[in-house]
Parts: sequence; structure tokens; C-alpha cells
Amino acid sequence: KTMVTSLLGAELSKKGHSVAIMDADVTGPSIPQAFGVKGQAVGDENGIFAMKTKHDLRLMSVNCLLDNASDPVLWRGPLIANLVGQLYTNVIYGEVEYFLIDMPPGTGDVPLTVFQQIPVDGVIIVASPQELVSMIVEKAVNMCKMMKIPLLGLVENMAYVQCPHCGEKIKIYGDDKSAEVAKRYGIPLLDELPIDPILSSATDKGEIEEVEKTFLPKATEKI
Repeated sequence: KTMVTSLLGAELSKKGHSVAIMDADVTGPSIPQAFGVKGQAVGDENGIFAMKTKHDLRLMSVNCLLDNASDPVLWRGPLIANLVGQLYTNVIYGEVEYFLIDMPPGTGDVPLTVFQQIPVDGVIIVASPQELVSMIVEKAVNMCKMMKIPLLGLVENMAYVQCPHCGEKIKIYGDDKSAEVAKRYGIPLLDELPIDPILSSATDKGEIEEVEKTFLPKATEKI
């Protein structure tokens, strides 16, 4: 989900849009790593200023508030939910066209807090091939419907590996299920994200904005 959020933000930014990303995965924050953002956020009496990436994308994560980015956040659900709300209300992101929220998997405290406290225009469901054959996607879809949040579509992560020699797409997890699952729930299949060393390397180096290839063309058009 972090990979999709990071790519989506980077690709929208390349198109000339102003973008902000809120990292709502409090216990596993990795958005700053993907963009190479280090250090602590600062603020004044008006709030905390969002961090800026090399290409002026704004972001905020719990890692930007810790003395040491590797320190774990050992908090229970209510405290985490409260922090997620504050990452939205107490942070100054500036005027942006797109505000993306990277959420942890599941249907727990964080998604519930986001849906209840933040005006969300739509949700993109992100799932791996293993998740597509389970109830995980169905639970996420049903939660959005119960909360009356529009579903923009589905992105399948780790969908295939592309042979560097012949270009063949190898479905290492078996037959393609994404189109079938998207049709079952009445949502469009936006993109299929491959397992690509370019992406993992860029994330490790904090250079997701430097990736030249477009991986999420339909998702960027949809939103």
C-alpha cells in the first residue's frame, strides 16, 4: 500500500499537480523512507509544518516527529487513532490538489478514524494476488460501502514479474484473479503493479520520485 501511495504521489507530482501524503500507518511508517526525507518536522503556534521532498511534495509521518526514526511506537489503538486525527488537523500541508493517505492493512482503528474524521473523496483498494483469493478485499470493500466512501478501483500489487529479455509477464502466484475480483465487487481494475527491482531499489535509496517509468497510469487518471 505504501508503494502504491508513493508512486501515485510521485506520478501526480510529475504531471504538475501539487500533492501531499499523510502516512497513517503509525506502527509501520515508511513514506519518508521512500522519498528520502529525514529529520524532524518543526512548527509554530499555528501547527506543525509538513516535510518537503526534493520535488516539493509535502508529507507527514510519525517518523518525522520521533527523535529516532527507528524507535517503535508502542501504543494501543485509541492513542494511535488520536494521533492519526492530529496528523490531519495539526499539520500545515499548504494548498494542494491531491491529499493522499497511506493506511495500514485491515479494517481497524486507523481506517475507521480516517473515514470518520477526514473528508475522503475516494478509496483505492490495494491487494496482492494472495489477498485477492481471500476475504481481505471483501472486508475492505464492505467497510467502504458501510461508511459510504466511494470506491475508485483496485490496484493489484506484486501482480507479475516481467522477463527482462523477452518481456513476458510471468504470474508467479498463479492465474490472474484481479479482473475477476474487481468485476465481482463492481469496481474497476485500475493497474497491475509488477515485482520490479527498480521500485525496491528506488524505495531503499529514497528516490521514488526519480523513477522514470509510469506504473499507475489508470490510477492517476481515475483520481
